[in-house]
Amino acid sequence: MFTSFSTALSALDAMSTAIDVVGNNLANLNTPGFKDSTTYFRDLVTESLGAGLGETQVGFGTGTPMTIRHFTQGAIQSSTGVLDAAIAGDGFFVVDNAQGNQLYTRAGSFQVDNTGTLRTNTGELVQGWTTMDGTTGKVDTNMVISNIVVPVGGVKQPTATSNMTLDFNLNSAAAADATSDHTETIKVYDTLGSSHTLTVNLEKTGANQWSYAVTMPGEDLAGGTAGTPTAISGASGTLTFGTDGQLTSPANGSPIPIAITGLADGASDMSMNWNPYNAAGAGRITQFGQPSAPEASSQDGSPASQLTRVGLANGGQLLAQYSDGTQVVVGQVAMANIRNPESLIAVGNNNYQASALTATPAIGVPNTGGRGDIQGGSIESSTVDIAQEFTNLIVLQRGYQANSRVVTTADTLSQETINLIH
Repeated sequence: MFTSFSTALSALDAMSTAIDVVGNNLANLNTPGFKDSTTYFRDLVTESLGAGLGETQVGFGTGTPMTIRHFTQGAIQSSTGVLDAAIAGDGFFVVDNAQGNQLYTRAGSFQVDNTGTLRTNTGELVQGWTTMDGTTGKVDTNMVISNIVVPVGGVKQPTATSNMTLDFNLNSAAAADATSDHTETIKVYDTLGSSHTLTVNLEKTGANQWSYAVTMPGEDLAGGTAGTPTAISGASGTLTFGTDGQLTSPANGSPIPIAITGLADGASDMSMNWNPYNAAGAGRITQFGQPSAPEASSQDGSPASQLTRVGLANGGQLLAQYSDGTQVVVGQVAMANIRNPESLIAVGNNNYQASALTATPAIGVPNTGGRGDIQGGSIESSTVDIAQEFTNLIVLQRGYQANSRVVTTADTLSQETINLIH
């Protein structure tokens, strides 16, 4: 008799669903990377009453509401976790679950397990690249993504010094005798990571001319005498300066070769280049009327060192930091760009799964192909607006109460109708 019963009941069911959605939003107020959902109501087909077409239309209530998840940008907050990361812009981290299914997430709370594998805090395997390109020495991002395995407790192989520089000034007012003697020292490394201190001995020999000779401790050489510096064969010559105090000889582009043979520790012979000019072609050694003094030095060797920690930097690069202070890129986190993220299905643990309506994810490096950037040491906050959710809760509560009154009113009217036959 009364369609208002079913109409009101459909509304009560829809309101209950909408309240469940609001409750889920509020429950995830502090869930990293969570995206809130909005409920959209829709009416059911209407019935035309009377002889006229459409003059009197009565609807049958509301259908099951639709929920749409809004993938808006959440606030990015700094984090103390060295492996935490947040996405600024569009895109998702790519992870694999225990069943090998590819999932997507915006929550970047990562950690390393005992095998060095990068995982989410709920155990999913973070995907990316770790294979190094033999030509460029960088991570090869042209390969298929896979689990990211970082070094754990490893030792970095030493690097032998092949290039060195010394920046210093020589006193142009010094006399051309032993009183002008000046020394410069620099620490270099061999193939075993042992350090050796080279000493450059300088003495003014004439106007705008200085002699140099490179020595090293005798105990560092197989045939040397402990406590007595040994001259390195071929590592001697003359430095010539112009009237403006700038170096003129050796000429730019002619580095001074230093070859060391017969190291006592059994390392390979060393072959280095001492370049007295910088990249712009200006001399690193000057001769001005100031006391002879060092300014800077550099060399490209390093000793063996222990891994101290692995961190995630901006751009999604995984950096391994060693005890000697050097940092090495050991991996790259992948990102997926999905054109219609609203079609993704939430599967728990802050993860989403592609549905039949989801466009094919475009997986690549951050900041390319429409993908956002990755910010290290950060976490993306939930997009839930507590004020808006409380407003929605009040409106839905009032709607539920109003439709419950419709049911009680229809029940009263039906009882009155039944009483007419008594």
